[in-house]
Amino acid sequence: MKLSEIKQILPTLDNVAFQLENGTFVPEHFHVTEVGQITKNFIDCGGVIRTEKVVSFQLWNADDFEHRLKPAKLLNIIQLSEEKLGIEDAEIEVEYQSETIGKYDLDFNGKTFVLKNKTTACLAQDACGLPSEKQKKNLAELSVNQTVCKPNSGCC
Repeated sequence: MKLSEIKQILPTLDNVAFQLENGTFVPEHFHVTEVGQITKNFIDCGGVIRTEKVVSFQLWNADDFEHRLKPAKLLNIIQLSEEKLGIEDAEIEVEYQSETIGKYDLDFNGKTFVLKNKTTACLAQDACGLPSEKQKKNLAELSVNQTVCKPNSGCC
């Protein structure tokens, strides 16, 4: 989700709620302690120089059990960060601590914001030296008498 998208959603909500992809809700007394822009300059394993920019939200749980972040307040925090920091309209990455500090993509299910699990990937697979994936065959559909399932046929 991009920053512009959350800015369109917030005015339509009564409350701001976040939940993990597994359905667990972030406690409703969370704080958004940071809004910023992170720029990552790096070289992938193929030697290509890359730059990524994300808007970072940090969620934090405190002992302030009476705290409830309202949509207008979050919208104000976002607008202030745009004015003071020059934050661009980029994808949002949410930092939230459960067992450890995790970074999540952000989605919206029509009612709550969903922290989507992120995955790693090789950005230079053609230069990485990884073997290409072999074509998989459904052995249940092959007859034992067919040539493709005989030893040295390439079936297995």
